Amino acid sequence: MQPPLPPSLVDGKTFVVTGANIGLGFACAQSLVRDGATVIMACRNEGRARAAMDAIGTHARGSTRFYPLDLASLSSIERFADTLHANFDTIDGLCNNAGIMAVPRHETEDGFERQFGTNHLGHFALSLRLLPLLRASEGARVVTVTSLAHRAGIIDLEDLQGERRYRRWGAYAQSKLANLMFALEFDRRCARESLGVSSLAAHPGYSATGLVSPRASEGGPTWLSYLGVIGNSLVAQSATLGAQPILHAFRSHTARGGDFFGPDGWGEFAGQPSASIPSRRARDPGLAARLWERSEQLTGLSFPGCA
Repeated sequence: MQPPLPPSLVDGKTFVVTGANIGLGFACAQSLVRDGATVIMACRNEGRARAAMDAIGTHARGSTRFYPLDLASLSSIERFADTLHANFDTIDGLCNNAGIMAVPRHETEDGFERQFGTNHLGHFALSLRLLPLLRASEGARVVTVTSLAHRAGIIDLEDLQGERRYRRWGAYAQSKLANLMFALEFDRRCARESLGVSSLAAHPGYSATGLVSPRASEGGPTWLSYLGVIGNSLVAQSATLGAQPILHAFRSHTARGGDFFGPDGWGEFAGQPSASIPSRRARDPGLAARLWERSEQLTGLSFPGCA
């Protein structure tokens, strides 16, 4: 007799996916809904979110709901979290996916450099504000999406906002290193407090998500954006395949807090989900703690979170 299958970690569960209308976020939302989950589409643009929901709705076992969220705005994050607290008793999973890449330097409405403010501080604030709902679920998971670019990232605590020197790709790499460091530090803190929430990280390898393209390049196309088009067509795997390490972090019964997943192929550019090794900087708990403290100061939030 075959042993019974373990209970699904997806069917009947509720997930928040940021940037769920396109790319990796859409691929994750679509897969989770088809497996019976309710996915909260956390997106800036309602029209694009509704179009994505219509596309996901075909042959879906689960369902979708839309609530507006702008990760570049702390007030928007607070409104989003308040709405979820008013409408849900628990959240079973949070996918910190949305982001921007290699844009010219601008500041958010809160005065943060946009890449650091959106990619890291936005998800930092969102995770803390949703922590009470996550704690109310048995075995909730937070999966933060980072990038191979984290290996080139340097956390400059004296110039996190790029005010002294700004390089668009350097700022992007810093934000993705911050994503990974946040994921690992969040899990350490949840474990110390026995909160019952696991924090994991994943990266998609080299996936065709549309982030690097002439159309997506603010301030005008760059040679790297044109190179990205060539790479997307010749080398990159699809967003559906790139989403697999993220989905593995949610679905795997053997995954544990602090795990990091990426593709298993050469250079981790493509392939099937497998364990990945964070960079040396990402594994520095002292630096992670200092980044966490600075993030609390900048957002005005503190662990273990706000209702």
